[in-house]
Amino acid sequence: MLANLGKRLRDARAKRGMSQEVLAALAGLNRNYVNQVECGRRNISILNLVKLAEALGVDLTALVRGISAQ
Repeated sequence: MLANLGKRLRDARAKRGMSQEVLAALAGLNRNYVNQVECGRRNISILNLVKLAEALGVDLTALVRGISAQ
C-alpha cells in the first residue's frame, strides 16, 4: 500500500515537472521525508498527505482512490 501511494505521489509530481525539493518546500515538509514517502518507506499521516496533495494541486481522493491496505 505504501509503495502504491508513493508511486502515485511521484507520478503526480513528475507530471507537473516538479522536483522533490520544490514539492517539499510548497508543502512545508523535508525533502528527505518526501523521498521516503515516494519510495514507500515512510508511513505518512493524513495531515501530511493533505499538504502534499494541496502543494501538487490535486484532489486528495484522486490521489488515494483504489489504494487498498492489502
